[in-house]
Parts: sequence; C-alpha cells; structure tokens
Amino acid sequence: MKKWFIPLAVIAVLLFAVYSWAKGFNNNAVELQEDAKTTWSNVESAYQRRNDLIGNLVKTVQGAADFEKSTLTEVINARAKATSTSINVGDLSAANMAKFQQAQAGLSGALSKLLVSVERYPDLKSNANFLELQSQLEGTENRINVARDRFNEGVNNYNKHIKIFPNSVLAGIFNFDEMDRYKANPGSENAPDINFDFNKKAA
Repeated sequence: MKKWFIPLAVIAVLLFAVYSWAKGFNNNAVELQEDAKTTWSNVESAYQRRNDLIGNLVKTVQGAADFEKSTLTEVINARAKATSTSINVGDLSAANMAKFQQAQAGLSGALSKLLVSVERYPDLKSNANFLELQSQLEGTENRINVARDRFNEGVNNYNKHIKIFPNSVLAGIFNFDEMDRYKANPGSENAPDINFDFNKKAA
C-alpha cells in the first residue's frame, strides 16, 4: 500500500493543479468577456443619449420659420436608421459593428449639415434651448469616444488572456473565441464639428 501512496498522491496533486488552473482560466475568461460586453452596452448607451438629444434638437429647429425641410428630413431619417440599428451583445462581430458604425456615421453627417444650415437663422442661433442642446451634444461625443476606447481596452484584456500560452490551449477546449475590436470609419474618430462662431454674420 505504501508503495502506491506516493504516486497516487503525486497524481492527485497534479490533477488538482490542472483543475485549479482550468477553473481559474475559465472564470477569468468569463469575467473579462462579460466586462467587455458591458462596455459595449455603454457604447450603445452613449449613442442612444446622442440620438435622444438630436431628437430634441430637431423639435427645436422645427419651430424655426421656413427652416429647410429637406435638411430636417435627412436628419430624421438618419436618426431613425441609427436608432433601429443595434447589435446583440452575444454577436459582437466586426461586420455587425461596421453596420452599426455606418448608421451612426450617416447620422453624424446629417447632423453636421443641419448645424451648418442654422447659420442662416440668427433667431435660432441665439435660442437658449438650441444652445444648451448643442453643448450637450458636444459633451456626448466625448462620452462616445471614451466608451469606445474602454470597449477596446476590455476586448484587448480578454483577447490577451485567452491567447497567451498555455491559456490558448484551454481557450480552444472551452470555446473562448477572440473578440473583435471597434473600428471607426476613416475620419470618424473626430466628433462632428458643432461649434460655431455666433458673432459671425451669416453670408
């Protein structure tokens, strides 16, 4: 009996070590993956806040006499598309994120046109509600950039955890796949220019 005790003890210790390693890897991977998914939800939340502000901005602009209907219509349609484009947090593929970003970029472009058009409406430019909404939109663009950066940071931490050796061996066994990072459209890293010189005379 004593001859078999030491080998059995060694095997038991090795099995326990492997179990502890596998358990630690799995739990850390799950936590990092869920954290990354939560940061994506924060990205969508920041965009939703922008969409809500744009809705209020449109209502304010609609009150201006003779404001270009085509410009407003473009913003309204782009906002509807951006609002309806969402991603299942369980399917954060590069293709799905690209579609989401494309819809948001379309709204950014329409919003920029609207704000440029405001230059021709002195009363609207001095409207306190309009100015407040404009300021909040600027702050929201900064929130969006921060949220996207935090998402990529979360994805980076998760990907490193599952790709380093020997964790990569367990990642394949436990079906932990690499997550895609958020990639903005070229030039979309810059927030829409919504700052105007209100002392400048309209052409």
